[in-house]
Amino acid sequence: MKAIIVPKFGAPEVMQYVEVKTPKINPCQVLIRVEKTSVNYADVKARYGKKEKGNFPFIPGLDTAGVIVEIGAEVKHLQPGQRVIAFPASGSYAEFVVAEGILTYEIPDSMDFTTAAACPTVSFLSYKLLADIARIEQGETILIHSAAGGVGTTAIQLAKLLGASKIIGTVGDETKVSVALKAGADHVICYNNDDFPSRVNELTDNQGVDIVLDSIAGEITGQSLTCLAPYGRLIQFGNSSGSVGSFKTSDLHSSCRSVLGFSLGTTRKKRPETLQSTAKEVLKLFSEEKLNMEVGHHYPLEDAIAAHKLIESRLSIGKIILDVRDSLS
Repeated sequence: MKAIIVPKFGAPEVMQYVEVKTPKINPCQVLIRVEKTSVNYADVKARYGKKEKGNFPFIPGLDTAGVIVEIGAEVKHLQPGQRVIAFPASGSYAEFVVAEGILTYEIPDSMDFTTAAACPTVSFLSYKLLADIARIEQGETILIHSAAGGVGTTAIQLAKLLGASKIIGTVGDETKVSVALKAGADHVICYNNDDFPSRVNELTDNQGVDIVLDSIAGEITGQSLTCLAPYGRLIQFGNSSGSVGSFKTSDLHSSCRSVLGFSLGTTRKKRPETLQSTAKEVLKLFSEEKLNMEVGHHYPLEDAIAAHKLIESRLSIGKIILDVRDSLS
């Protein structure tokens, strides 16, 4: 089968489009013929060696959409021929992938493969952040950093559906403001042009927001605390800035505020069963056409280098999709 491999850590150019062996399944796994997969920033971090431990070569990619072609003897809730999304065991930039049955989910007939490939990481992550970690309540206000990206545009929609009264987004470029507004944000701040904490406090009558979704870290984390309301929750789930954020314990106890961490990758490994209910809720919203995916870019699988260059440029809008079947036809 054809796949993208990373033979060594480095820039996008290290990736290679090659022929590799089709993987085998164990009794708890399924084999999926991939239709499409998505590019996530975690793929970039893995390629640079910030996630992987150097077991070369490896196939990058977190999630996939396709059709089951084989199931293990212990997999009872899935069947060959079903259209599914999944979190593969060893990368998704490939013609075929293996996934644990517990991390494979049948998709509605109404869901096309582009939407399906775009949704697993960003929609599952957004739902977990808001519903389970932040425990959003009706009428709360929320600040979402990187609001024009895949997670940002999805989290904006979900925040509305889950009862947020005001959603404020931040972006790094003025050209992305319209994307976050289209997704449903009430206000969007370009943090390269504005002091976002002051602007957030102004927009909330100096009350601050109840929830902050922070995937940037670095100085953004500390600045976000200056516009977090009493009893507010800052959810830290990434460090796209490449820097480590910091805060003081005095920022928390007297104000009754919380800083909470979440990793979808850790959850897939340590508590995969908890994603079953997440999948049920998220896929229901898609089937009811209440949730949409912002897909901004398509590339054939062999052009994964170009796709990685785009996501690293910070100029991508919405999700980037790799079209696997189109590459093979």
